[in-house]
Amino acid sequence: MFITLTVGSYLIVHGYDEHNKEIVEEVTVQSPAEKVVAVSRIQSISENYVLVTGSHGRLMYWEYTDGYANLKRKLHLAGLMVDQNRT
Repeated sequence: MFITLTVGSYLIVHGYDEHNKEIVEEVTVQSPAEKVVAVSRIQSISENYVLVTGSHGRLMYWEYTDGYANLKRKLHLAGLMVDQNRT
């Protein structure tokens, strides 16, 4: 199952250093782009970011422009939200 998202800049978590601090790469893009994403990659959503899994065990925090309520609605309409009435 897939969902479309309009995403902008993002953070890639490459792992942890010897002090257990995340190794983070910031990627800035000129303008947001639409992506078709496997729903199984989505770990969580917040008002600003979608946390998704990537290759080699990486995590990515994507900024998105679809709006939190709209993204929750898309997930609900796809039958993927258990508690759709909560904000």
